[in-house]
Amino acid sequence: MSLAAVLAEIAACRACAGELPHEPRPVTWVTPDTRLLIIGQAPGRRVHESGVPFTDPSGDRLRQWMGIDYETFYGRREIGVAAMAFCFPGTNPKGGDYPPPPRCARLWRPRLMAALPNPELTLLVGAYAQDWALGEAAGANMTETVRRWRDYLPRYLPLPHPSWRNTGWLKRNPWFGDEVSPFLRAKVREILGP
Repeated sequence: MSLAAVLAEIAACRACAGELPHEPRPVTWVTPDTRLLIIGQAPGRRVHESGVPFTDPSGDRLRQWMGIDYETFYGRREIGVAAMAFCFPGTNPKGGDYPPPPRCARLWRPRLMAALPNPELTLLVGAYAQDWALGEAAGANMTETVRRWRDYLPRYLPLPHPSWRNTGWLKRNPWFGDEVSPFLRAKVREILGP
């Protein structure tokens, strides 16, 4: 099945209708030219409203880690985003968003990944994406997985979620800013070219 056909089916998906506190609005951002694929957990409320991935403070931090600006992130066809779940799962009254429903990944990930030409690098943003892509090769937790980032190259680069909720994690793990971010910026420059 072509990528265009898979994306059309994803856009029409209503598998979680009635289970979400709002109308499903699948958000994907990939093209046949995607060489740098970003897999996060699920769209947040702002992304649900805009229909465009990472149009929130998490996106600002992710672009900073990548060393690119807003226009480059959205203007280059080589950059694609396809989260573990394509719809906003809702806000947990205890704080943060609900986790991505596993049904979405089971339903769509195999078809989407088969339809995408082979991305050069996939950023695994957060534990849900890391567990899905790495399986048993993932560390015992997100910190361990990200600390072992070199083990997953050249195909994958695990990252923490860029949410403001992880500001404390970034302070406790300065090696991320010293080692992983510079590598990511260099790799993004290599993939995007001049």
